[in-house]
Amino acid sequence: MNAFDPRLLSASRRTFLRGSLAGLGAFAVNGLLNPQLFGGPDQKWNGIIPAPHHTPRCRRVIYLYQAGGPSHLETFDHKPKLAEMNGQPMPESFTKGQQLAQLQGAQLKCFAPQHGFQKFGQSGQSLCELFPHIGSVADDICIVRSMFTEQINHDPAHTLMNSGAIVAGRPSMGSWLLYGLGAETESLPGFVVLTSAGRGGQMQPIAARQWSAGNLPSRFQGVKLNSIGDPVLHIGNPPGVNDAAQSDTVDAINRLNRLRHIQTHDPEVLTRIAQYEMAFKMQSSVPELVDMAGEPRHVLEAYGAEPGDGSFASNCLLARRLAERGVRFIQLYHRDWDHHGNIRNDVKLKAEEVDRPTAALINDLKSRGMLDDTLIVFGGEFGRTPMSQGGSGRDHHIKGFSMMLAGGGIKGGVSYGNTDELGYAAVENPVSVHDFHATMLHLFGIDHSRLTYRFQGLDLKLTGVEPCRVVKEILA
Repeated sequence: MNAFDPRLLSASRRTFLRGSLAGLGAFAVNGLLNPQLFGGPDQKWNGIIPAPHHTPRCRRVIYLYQAGGPSHLETFDHKPKLAEMNGQPMPESFTKGQQLAQLQGAQLKCFAPQHGFQKFGQSGQSLCELFPHIGSVADDICIVRSMFTEQINHDPAHTLMNSGAIVAGRPSMGSWLLYGLGAETESLPGFVVLTSAGRGGQMQPIAARQWSAGNLPSRFQGVKLNSIGDPVLHIGNPPGVNDAAQSDTVDAINRLNRLRHIQTHDPEVLTRIAQYEMAFKMQSSVPELVDMAGEPRHVLEAYGAEPGDGSFASNCLLARRLAERGVRFIQLYHRDWDHHGNIRNDVKLKAEEVDRPTAALINDLKSRGMLDDTLIVFGGEFGRTPMSQGGSGRDHHIKGFSMMLAGGGIKGGVSYGNTDELGYAAVENPVSVHDFHATMLHLFGIDHSRLTYRFQGLDLKLTGVEPCRVVKEILA
């Protein structure tokens, strides 16, 4: 086809105008159907998925990430047989040829659960007696007792749980949700991270790459808010600079960035524009977010929160406020669950920190009519061995562990799957990390196999390339 068609020379003015108007009409229709198609670099991101693949049940996630590997045997998985065999050699039929961490080559002895279990609620859910507050909402929660994972060390296990891959540099699950669905708020980040630490266990570090956008444009990465002091550094204007002057500065910088984007078409320039504008909006939205003066005293007492103390309890209350303001993915990391020794005493300290605020968050959301479309997840990167380490602790364990879920389309008052009688391996309805991710996306109306991002010739997915499934049995 020639680059120039001589027939255009014979076109009348009327023909030209008619054709032009038709073209403008097509642009207008496409603009209405997909506003992002012709949007400028400031266009709000509404997600790559124009319409849900099926009816969504969930609008947001609050992920209570218990970092360090909580023991399922002192939380949600009751094993009377393990108690009977306390101190006896672990049967070789369970462990022969299996991957162990620091117990590799050591004498393996059964180590009884260090605290008793009770049944709670009309559903009769069995939980460790250290968690009576979570027990009080037993009929609202689902306990998956048959989780398993692939990575036995903390950092790669965190990476797998957060991104679905064992290699660093892949998008985190919060980034995938923002990419797929967009944000519901324009004044706060759509993906927010809070961290806390307490007493007991080892203080394992949490790397910022766990909330990274990875291969996706960095506009989809999580934003970490400080739990103590100013939630964002330099959130206020410097002396002598008012909001109008700040706005003029941001506008001038973004005009330069728009010119740069026209030249380079680099998506990171769009990210820079979005970040400047978000930072400006956060100067007013963040102080209002963290101002707890309007919270009734009975709410603070229910959580056990003292605002500004950096505790898990305060972060849970802040998570509810973030959810109210339209934040899509809220992730709370609570550390010190790495109990290689002294697990009997240290897990009690952890329970004191997380039991009450977790139940308060569920009750608070329920009272506000938000639990039905808010998915709450409580769990860590792996479990702990039913064998003793050093006589008082448990080693890392990947063959079986537990996770608790509530709200957001999850069936309440049920448990799903089981480990064997000693709590070593998931044997009934095993659930992989990829199964968990597929189920979470399903609750948002997303078919996990259709949410992809092309990178270096590959269609990346949160759920990877191995077969996985939506755990429909736990859906309401």
